[in-house]
Amino acid sequence: MDARHHGIGMTSQRTRARMVERLREQGITDEMVLAVMNTIPRHLFVEEALASRAYEDVSLPINFGQTISSPWIVARMTELLRGSHSLNKVLEIGTGCGYQTAVLAKLAKEVYSLERIGPLLTRTRIRLRELRITNISLKHADGLLGLPEMGPFDAIIMTAVTTQIPELLLEQLTVGGRMVYPKGISKQFLCVIEHTPQGFIETILDEVKFVPILSGVVNK
Repeated sequence: MDARHHGIGMTSQRTRARMVERLREQGITDEMVLAVMNTIPRHLFVEEALASRAYEDVSLPINFGQTISSPWIVARMTELLRGSHSLNKVLEIGTGCGYQTAVLAKLAKEVYSLERIGPLLTRTRIRLRELRITNISLKHADGLLGLPEMGPFDAIIMTAVTTQIPELLLEQLTVGGRMVYPKGISKQFLCVIEHTPQGFIETILDEVKFVPILSGVVNK
């Protein structure tokens, strides 16, 4: 394993520990989420030129007009998705660079992740394979359609903003399950949808900023 995997200086284990302490100070209380984020080398998910900034609380560009979410956003969305319960089968819409995928993989039995940009997914597939993360299934697909053939899911996470959730996705959320996603136009907010026996309940939470979700797939 090369020096970049081990991390030196601003990409070391000590830097990760400082990130986790900051997340605690910012109100993240799920210790399982914090423990997982303390183990994953976030600097491997960004371009080498940006590696020294990987543990700052900012989103960073990852090419193809996409970004890696800030550590707080990843922690907050994961904490909300878990809701202090263990995760079984998770659907992630928007694989991106794979950092959120890696976090979920350490907390869930199975993670299915969809990415519409083919070249981005190819890079991410290699990265996750190098990190020996095996309980994930990545697919080049339109995330707005979900993955009905593998559903239902007890948790769905969407990492791009939408104005409303398609019925097709809600149908893939099991009773008792929850979905976390950003919603809005000029202002965006993190939302949680819980699928109760009586129907769907939506809770609107923190103000956030995400790139918009797009339909279709991109091959090159």
